[in-house]
Amino acid sequence: MRNKVLLIGLIAGAALSGTAVADEAKEQAAVAKQLPNAKVTLSQGLGASEAQGQPISAKFEIEEGHFQLSVYTAQGSAFQEVLVDYTTGRIAKAGPLDEAEDVAAAKKQVAAMAKAKTTLKAATDKALQENPGHRAVSVTPMLTANHAVAKVTLLKGAQFKSVSESLE
Repeated sequence: MRNKVLLIGLIAGAALSGTAVADEAKEQAAVAKQLPNAKVTLSQGLGASEAQGQPISAKFEIEEGHFQLSVYTAQGSAFQEVLVDYTTGRIAKAGPLDEAEDVAAAKKQVAAMAKAKTTLKAATDKALQENPGHRAVSVTPMLTANHAVAKVTLLKGAQFKSVSESLE
């Protein structure tokens, strides 16, 4: 009986994992389709958001069916999501993070940025310089072996790849 329960749990977990991978692939395909419409780069979005606090992550995404450039910022202990107009580079909307999952992610990002000696913009620009022909889709700081690194997701054509850049 115990083995059956374990097997059922493994099958359910695999099914959910497969769904998450399929959802991520659909999201990436949708972003890849819309990214050519963005006149603003991820680096420019990071720069524009600095008026609202320290940028702690950024990404092009599809949210509720709409393509957008979202930047999380931190100012003291307050976190905001700043939406940058991807055609003009101006701040379209800014508001506090209020979903627990978003706040938890922001806290991890701030912890990584506390060890950083360089900006996410500089890390993104370096990744692009090392990968000609690519476009930055997202940048997220994290602690790896107690060192601050930025995970930069790049796109060339329809191919995504992630690279790590030191923030120290």
